[in-house]
Amino acid sequence: MIIVIIGGGPSGMIAASTAAKLYKENMEKAKEPSQIILIEKNEKLGKKLFITGKGRCNLTNACENEIFFKNVIRNSKFMYSSFTNFSNIDLMNLIEENGCKLKVERGNRVFPVGDKSYDIIDAFKNLLKKYKVDVKLNTEVKRISIYNDNDNNVKFEICTNNKLKIIADKVLISTGGLSYPSTGSTGDGYSFAKNFGLNVTKCIPALVPYNIKEISECKKLQGLTLKNVSLRIFDENKVLYEDFGEMLFTHFGLSGPLILSSSSYIDNEKNKIISIDLKPALTYDQIDKKLLRYFDEYHSKNIKSIIKLLLPNSLVDVFIERLDFNNVLDLSVSDIDKNMRKKIVNLIKDFRFTIVDRRDFTEAIITRGGVDIKEINPKTMESKKIKNLYFSGEVLDVDGLTGGFNIQIACSTGFTAGKYLYGI
Repeated sequence: MIIVIIGGGPSGMIAASTAAKLYKENMEKAKEPSQIILIEKNEKLGKKLFITGKGRCNLTNACENEIFFKNVIRNSKFMYSSFTNFSNIDLMNLIEENGCKLKVERGNRVFPVGDKSYDIIDAFKNLLKKYKVDVKLNTEVKRISIYNDNDNNVKFEICTNNKLKIIADKVLISTGGLSYPSTGSTGDGYSFAKNFGLNVTKCIPALVPYNIKEISECKKLQGLTLKNVSLRIFDENKVLYEDFGEMLFTHFGLSGPLILSSSSYIDNEKNKIISIDLKPALTYDQIDKKLLRYFDEYHSKNIKSIIKLLLPNSLVDVFIERLDFNNVLDLSVSDIDKNMRKKIVNLIKDFRFTIVDRRDFTEAIITRGGVDIKEINPKTMESKKIKNLYFSGEVLDVDGLTGGFNIQIACSTGFTAGKYLYGI
């Protein structure tokens, strides 16, 4: 039996090593010898893993099961079987058993102790070597054809860029999505799926920054990180997303954890309003009273000096420009009346930007959309339409938030596919 896994990311490596391990453990019972082949079009395995977690590789999240599923934004129920088969704890144990010690940081994010992504990749490669997976690098699958042999068994003819032709009994497609195309994620799996007659849902960049209408302000604020702020995104009066945390100003708009997470929730971001509460721990009334105290204590100061007591220095000039008071830089505290003070408070609690659109796949951490999960058996990862054809990882229409959840999705679905590729 020949089993071919297409795609050498975490999902493909887990699947290949799982299938090979089961073959080794059941070799004496096997009716025929098996060959597990892992095909990767890049010059090395796990290329996208090298850049995840800013080069440190946030492998998974050491959270409770309930929290894991809350962080799978799309089609979390599809993950129940595969996560039960191979949980975050299972993944951590497997990686440590194969030579990479791990640590848990803020937010239960799991990283290699050495803070180097290649330590994680080496652990995956150790698994492949241990179970003698046949790895073929620099090999791009150009075509997969399906036919029935003389005994009416489904066969897959795989043709590659280097004129390699493989006749496989079972195939797993774990080619990733469209994000970071420089790492080889160019949507090959979607093309294969469509050619097989499977539905592929609309694919868009996710966990991605926004381009912002007020770009001149963003350029002035470039590099400023706002911590412990509340953020709402709304359309007219409907709140589409709301959370608390950290965000970043860039030369094109907004990024950072709050922004990236919001992009996974919002379907049509154009012209949506982002409202930032710069002081979420304080009410309008509390900020107003604090202003009055500052006015009393620093009555000879100008308004800019007072705003500096409330906000980061690099935000002050843009904030004051938005106040749009006449001769604002010459205004002393004594010149500020009740209505002007109210405007200051309102702007602190509701500092707005307008979304133009989201950045493209070159900056997206993941792809939202993919092979329709209605087409896939969640217990095995096998296509419901085509026997012995499997899908796993980012190619599926399942995605999570930042924090290690997406690599866990890839590994859980990959493990499950590998288990059933060998027929267990």
